[in-house]
Amino acid sequence: MSITPLAAVRPAHRPAPLFRGRIGRDARSGHYAVPHRYRLHLSTACPDGLRLAVGHSLLGLDTRCPVTLLPAVPDCPDGGHTALRPLYEASAHHYTGPAHEPVLSDDWSGRIVSTHTPDILRDLDLLRPDDRAGLYPAGLESVIEAVERMCAEGIEEAAQRAGRAGADPGERAAALDTLLDTLGRLERRLSGEEYLADGRLTAADIELWVTLVQLDTVHRCHLDASAVHRVAGHRALWAYARRLAAHPAFGRHLDLDGIARRHHGRCQGLEAAGAAVQILDWASHAAHTPGACRR
Repeated sequence: MSITPLAAVRPAHRPAPLFRGRIGRDARSGHYAVPHRYRLHLSTACPDGLRLAVGHSLLGLDTRCPVTLLPAVPDCPDGGHTALRPLYEASAHHYTGPAHEPVLSDDWSGRIVSTHTPDILRDLDLLRPDDRAGLYPAGLESVIEAVERMCAEGIEEAAQRAGRAGADPGERAAALDTLLDTLGRLERRLSGEEYLADGRLTAADIELWVTLVQLDTVHRCHLDASAVHRVAGHRALWAYARRLAAHPAFGRHLDLDGIARRHHGRCQGLEAAGAAVQILDWASHAAHTPGACRR
């Protein structure tokens, strides 16, 4: 199966990660794949933290890679977390910037391995027990990368531009067209299919599900009601989102209150009529299983 990314969409502009170490397969890498050495620091109210929490559960890493949960709203004025500052200061000499999450740290050295979510999720795949399926099956790399790009550019960025206050109406309409086109492509793929690739759960499903959560809980609030109804009209796509929410590895990490508080703490946009048109009742569909992430 192939999924064509949106070549015409401008690339997403995100700050480069400050730390981008990788876990290798042997001792020569410096950070090699060994259980009980690494730790995740994340907030599930953050989309990247939610991605890692879901992947962590699917890979069965509760005892192999502990998770430290952070507050939904950062406690520092610069948007960072006080709890992460010792790690940042130990990892970068005279560090004065924000201590952002998520972080993969090395408990042996007390330093940060990486703050780059896509790399972290791929490296967690190396730590999984032998009885767990990987999130990046051989032969599906191009499909997963295409979905990642569609989510970042065709949904996340397009939804932001479509709901941007003060933007030119033509620009907002074009962004909405991009959003609806992307959702339509994914809708056609998921009509009659349970998952995005090869009939099994992969990193592509984590990416799309978290993106849909953000679309309905955050970006929807800045769209008009007509746009939200058009977004909600992709029935196979939202049925897929509802089905994954009922999966323990997905729904039990869904912190709706935390997402709302994080959004209101950061957002400077204007609320639109779409805020009153909820697409999914996430709370009723989400699976809540004890022991989601262990500290």
